[in-house]
Amino acid sequence: MGIVILLLMLAGVGLMLTRKLPTAFALVLLAIAIAIAAGAPLTGESSVLDTVIQQGAPALAATMLAVLIGSWLGKLMEETGIAGTLVRKIVEFGGDRPTVVALGVLAVSALIGTVTGSAPAAMMAGIIGIPAMVAVGVPKTTAAGTILMGIAAGLPFELPVWQFFSTALELPIDTVKGFMMKLFPFAAFFAVLFVLVETRRKGVEHAWSLASAAERSGGGDRPKSPGERRRNRARRMGDAPWYALLAPAVPLVLALGFELPIIPSMLAGVLWALAATTRPGQLNKRLLRTLYGGFEVAAPPIALFIAIGILLAAVKLPGAVEALDPLVKAVAPGNPVVFVIVFTLLVPLCLYRGPLNVYGLGAGIAGVLIAAGIYPAVAVLGLTASYNQVFGVSDPTSTQTVWAAQYSGVSPQQVMLRTLPYVWCVALGGLILTATTQL
Repeated sequence: MGIVILLLMLAGVGLMLTRKLPTAFALVLLAIAIAIAAGAPLTGESSVLDTVIQQGAPALAATMLAVLIGSWLGKLMEETGIAGTLVRKIVEFGGDRPTVVALGVLAVSALIGTVTGSAPAAMMAGIIGIPAMVAVGVPKTTAAGTILMGIAAGLPFELPVWQFFSTALELPIDTVKGFMMKLFPFAAFFAVLFVLVETRRKGVEHAWSLASAAERSGGGDRPKSPGERRRNRARRMGDAPWYALLAPAVPLVLALGFELPIIPSMLAGVLWALAATTRPGQLNKRLLRTLYGGFEVAAPPIALFIAIGILLAAVKLPGAVEALDPLVKAVAPGNPVVFVIVFTLLVPLCLYRGPLNVYGLGAGIAGVLIAAGIYPAVAVLGLTASYNQVFGVSDPTSTQTVWAAQYSGVSPQQVMLRTLPYVWCVALGGLILTATTQL
């Protein structure tokens, strides 16, 4: 029966790779097939309908809510100009120095990446950041990679990710936070290394900036006073007040410094962004408009988390665990050195929605490893979090990679080839950390 379940998993990977079905739909069908193959009854205890679908669908509800609030805060940062102002200030500081501008955009991307991930984060940092980098001579592929590497550097601090790993792996938030804090130096180091190496590797490649071209298209208006020019510039560019720029840091300060729960910390960030940028008369409209916009952004990941919860419920069924236990134990490396070598070599399997992608079949495999007692849950956290650093940057099918590449005028595959060596090293660092502390 274990072989049958493995074949079903391979079929699920095939459906996702060939895009015959969206990932969420493929995962749900896979979960139902696994439950049936494991001998689960239709209803009752450990059943297809009651356990897998009814209990599995809302299993990651806390993660879904955290994603929604993060998307809400992201929409607020976009609408109020907080994200754009952060990028512009960094670009102005960098001047015509390509490496300095790229490092500044990297830092802002990391800060935005702590609030929300995927395409919205890439767009908030990249709409201004990518043309600015290209204008000062940063190669286009490097510009796209800088945005993605920055978001990945902020990923260890993204509170919805903490909630996801905590719920999916049944670990305390403090345990997830502890590992993520140790993973962050690897992500930050290789992100900075990427910028330092890649901005120099091909030299300066000057190109026109979309933002610069727009600014140069003005007419012969009457002379304006310095104060009037500043006000007009702020209105035109959407500059937010300096204290509003603290909005993405508020949830982190509350969650890390004061150890408040994740959802209240993120709501505090929303309130800060609103209070710092919105007049009382506009509060009602902006609240509703950005919340509804947040729902639109959060809908795809929420659908995916519903499917992942259903898959986790299926692979944790007693019949599935019993069938897969001997197979997994036979191939899973127990020696720490072998663990690092094997899973480092398997890093490419998290690309192209592969079987080790934590937001796909990888979540089910993680559930099997824990349910069968192959590895402690903290070790599985280290494995999945390390792979997640690769997926978030180099997967040509991920939305943020596709957007950043296309906006820069290059292909996602070019971005993958340029960034993969760096994030592969991040994964290696995370796996070494996992092996030395948990195995």
